[in-house]
Amino acid sequence: MYYIFALMVESLKFLFPAYCANATPVLAGGGLPIDLGKKFLDGKPVFGKNKTFRGFILGLAVGTLVGLMESFLFHYHLAFGFAISLGALLGDLAGAFLKRRIGIAPGKPLPVVDQIDFVIGALLFAIPLNAPSLELAITSLVITPPIHVLTNFASYKMGLKNTPW
Repeated sequence: MYYIFALMVESLKFLFPAYCANATPVLAGGGLPIDLGKKFLDGKPVFGKNKTFRGFILGLAVGTLVGLMESFLFHYHLAFGFAISLGALLGDLAGAFLKRRIGIAPGKPLPVVDQIDFVIGALLFAIPLNAPSLELAITSLVITPPIHVLTNFASYKMGLKNTPW
């Protein structure tokens, strides 16, 4: 039981910059959409109006700063926070791209994808600098969905989001 708890804590520590990068656009996003309002080949938005330059840049900056602090505390590579935050944000964009392709409007949920797209991106981008073990990766994918659901609901209740997802 202790091993599982320790693995969960390690996973949270490892992913904390990605969690911060993913959450920042909710608090500080808005502005010009990354896709500039353009449509993809299928006539649907590339990412949608909720994916903005401001949210992406601020998410990357916050995640990078958090990762920099973790680098000093936990002896991660100095670029770890940048890499894992970039991966998280690109993973989130990939999820938005997928949602648009299957006809889900910006801001509407796609269970499972909404909860793990950023984690998959973060884990992939972490590999060159601080490759997570298979156990850590699986733990991250298991613990993130309930955390994501709870934090989104809390953000909704605090008036930071228009929807509870």
